[in-house]
Amino acid sequence: MTNESFVTTADGTRLFFKDWGPREAQAIVFHHGWPLSSDDWDAQMLFFLSKGYRVVAHDRRGHGRSSQSSEGHDMDTYAADANAIVEYLDLKNAIHVGHSTGGGEVARYVARYGGNGRVAKAVLISAVTPIMLKTEAFPLGLPIEVFDGLRAQTAANRAQFFRDLPIPFYNFNRDGNAPIPGVIDNWWRQGMMGSAKAHYEGIKAFSETDLSADLKAIEVPVLILHGDDDQIVPIAAAALEAIKLVKHGTLKVYPGFSHGMATINADAINADILSFIEG
Repeated sequence: MTNESFVTTADGTRLFFKDWGPREAQAIVFHHGWPLSSDDWDAQMLFFLSKGYRVVAHDRRGHGRSSQSSEGHDMDTYAADANAIVEYLDLKNAIHVGHSTGGGEVARYVARYGGNGRVAKAVLISAVTPIMLKTEAFPLGLPIEVFDGLRAQTAANRAQFFRDLPIPFYNFNRDGNAPIPGVIDNWWRQGMMGSAKAHYEGIKAFSETDLSADLKAIEVPVLILHGDDDQIVPIAAAALEAIKLVKHGTLKVYPGFSHGMATINADAINADILSFIEG
C-alpha cells in the first residue's frame, strides 16, 4: 500500500486518491458521481475493507481534492485519469464500481484500458449508461433543456443549487422519506470542494457521451444496479437499456430506491456487490 495520495497526469493535473487495505488483496476501485468526490464511497470502502479487500477511490479532476484543472472535463479524460491511478498502483484483476457519472467512467475505462488482466468485473450503480440525452438515435433520453437547466443553476448559484439537488437525489421529497440533514450537508460539502468549471462542463460529459459502444466492448461480467424511482437518472433510459448491450450482464432493480441508494440503502447495495464479486 502506498503512502502517496496523489498521481500527476501527463497534463500536470494532480489526482487525489485513497488506497486502503492489504496490497496483496484484490482491489475494488470506486468511481464517484457528479459533482461529488471519493468521500461519497465511505459506506462501501469501510464495508469492503472489513471483508479483506483493498479499496481504492480517487477524486475526479476538478472534484474534491484533485487539481481544479481548466481542461479535460470529458469522459475520455476521466477514463484516462482513472487509468493513470490504476497504472500507478499497478492494480490487476480489480473490480471497478461506478456510480452515476462514475458508471459512465467505468464503462469507458473498462472498454479502453481493461485488458491485460487489469479488470475482473464491473459494477454500474444508477449509471448514466448508455446515454442520458434524447437524440434521434435514442428517443428515450431526456431533452437537452433538462441539462441546460442544470448548467444555468450551476452558473447562477451553485451553492444554493447544491443545497436543493440532494432532495430528489435521495428521494427526500417522497412520502415517508424524511430528509437526513447530515447526508444533505455532506453532499453539499463534497460538491463545493470542486471547481465550478469542472461541474459546469461535466454536465455535457455525463449527458451527451454515448457509451453504447463501450458497453458492447466490455468482456468481463457486469452487474447493473438501479432504483426504479431514480429521479436523476431515470431507469427506463439507463439500466433497462444498458443491460441489453453488455455481453455478460446481470440487472437488479430496487423498488422505490433513489439515485443515491448506495448511501441511503448501503446495506442492500453492499451485500449485492459482495455476492457478485464472490460469485
